[in-house]
Amino acid sequence: MSVEFFLDTNILVYTFDPTDHAKQTRALSLVENALEHQTGVISYQVVQELLNVATRKFAHPLTPQQTRRYLETVLEPLCSVYASVPLYRKAIDVQERWRYGFYDSLIIASALRAGCHTLYSEGLHDGQAIESLTIVNPFG
Repeated sequence: MSVEFFLDTNILVYTFDPTDHAKQTRALSLVENALEHQTGVISYQVVQELLNVATRKFAHPLTPQQTRRYLETVLEPLCSVYASVPLYRKAIDVQERWRYGFYDSLIIASALRAGCHTLYSEGLHDGQAIESLTIVNPFG
């Protein structure tokens, strides 16, 4: 198994958004590829953010049953980076050097911790290289 990419929360959110068919299709493709080929990962932070958005902010929030199913079939299999003091230290280093906010720095630090080469995110600086990682907007 070779982990190649990290999925930011916004990618997972688009899998539920039928209002932009192109983004939803691309997001679904990334998630399916990550699951089928074990080439993509997420962190505990992405799990938390997605569950919060899906149960509170979606036009049609997920029911508890749907939430559990999504957790077990998508989020749990993809989650490989968990909270730790060394991860927080790395996030602080990223924040200091590249001037991202703390939570964005934590996403970047998680992608680096997982050994990913690509971080797919719509909300970060497309094309920016941070150590061995490149940020890519998959919709751009």
